[in-house]
Amino acid sequence: MKKKKEKKQQQNENHESKSIDDILPLELIHRILLRVPVKYLGRLKCVSKLWNTLISDPDFAKSHLHLSAATTHVCLFITDCSNAFSVDIDPVFHRHTALKEVSLPFKENTPLDFTVMCSCRGLVLLHSAPHFFIVWNPLTGSSKRVSYSHIVSRGHRKYSDFIFRFRRKDFMSVCLYGFGYDASQDDYLVVVASQDKNDQEHFDCLSLRTNSWTNLDFALSKPLGISNWQSGGFFLNGAIHWSSPTLSVRDYSILIFDLKERSFSTISMPEQVMGYLEPTLLVLLGGCLALYSSDRGKTNIWVMREYKVHSSWTFYQIPRGHSAPLCLSNGSDIVAQNSLLLPKDSYLRLAKYNVRGELLQRRMFYDHHLVHVKARPRSISSRTSYIVYTESLVQVPSEIKDKDEDKKKKNGM
Repeated sequence: MKKKKEKKQQQNENHESKSIDDILPLELIHRILLRVPVKYLGRLKCVSKLWNTLISDPDFAKSHLHLSAATTHVCLFITDCSNAFSVDIDPVFHRHTALKEVSLPFKENTPLDFTVMCSCRGLVLLHSAPHFFIVWNPLTGSSKRVSYSHIVSRGHRKYSDFIFRFRRKDFMSVCLYGFGYDASQDDYLVVVASQDKNDQEHFDCLSLRTNSWTNLDFALSKPLGISNWQSGGFFLNGAIHWSSPTLSVRDYSILIFDLKERSFSTISMPEQVMGYLEPTLLVLLGGCLALYSSDRGKTNIWVMREYKVHSSWTFYQIPRGHSAPLCLSNGSDIVAQNSLLLPKDSYLRLAKYNVRGELLQRRMFYDHHLVHVKARPRSISSRTSYIVYTESLVQVPSEIKDKDEDKKKKNGM
């Protein structure tokens, strides 16, 4: 009897000395990690060298983006063109959450002048003075800076004026830009439409994988009428989308640029939009194209439930004017930003509405703390830019290329 107890005790000790890598098959560990929320994966890298290798693999990041059990919506905003903050939108209505200060890339060597532009698959496109685009993953910190000085040099505006028009919201229609992913080439692309000194339109494309610019003027079968379109594009289904916020575009279209085919097309807006005098802006809600516009103290929202199916436009209304829809919560509730005034006397008001437009919850950030609020909001600061993005482990392509070259050198290739 005593020998049995000793044998069992020895087995338990041997079992306890084994790591989880020895107990579970590698394939099972891989499958489990793919379904862990992205914000916890950084800590899990410290469990073992094996886990660190698995999580750091670029292929793991791509798979996790599609297989993760829950995506995270983060609102990143830059105040006074120099200070960055973020808030995780998903838990903000369930527990006490504060604004998180974020360190901007290249800030030490760059003039303090940043603007949030677009996002794609966890990467954020920033603009930095005097003539740089920065592709940045706020979660991992990886980044890449690229100059577009060749675009500025062919124009008749000075650098400062060109950048000023990029930054200021009331002049954002001067340039058309977007950021997306070309799955056929496994490449991230930045596209920019601009005008030269003769008002001739040009269309340029930056490949992050090859680190080179390509002229795509051939794609412009007819003039864009750059000032007619919302400047910042939204990436969805392999294409970048812009809306026509002004009345000078008669067909009230959504402009589409297919990154694989390198071609333009359009989608018609709902007929109801044509009766509104206020600008109609584009946003992504729950993986769908959506339009919103303020009218008589209310915010009207149209969501295209099925991509490129005109009959699928669905109408919603928020009983508060000048609200900016940010994302969907629980698959149907609309989270909107009611006000933003930064950096002085800063507060950020978020509200959640159901599909009937009824207010469910409201939260307010003031001095970096989350509080209930009943105060009247102020208008959005013209020196504040923001974007909602989904966190991921996706690496900036230049880093992947550098790692591949390092591997070749080590292997003597």
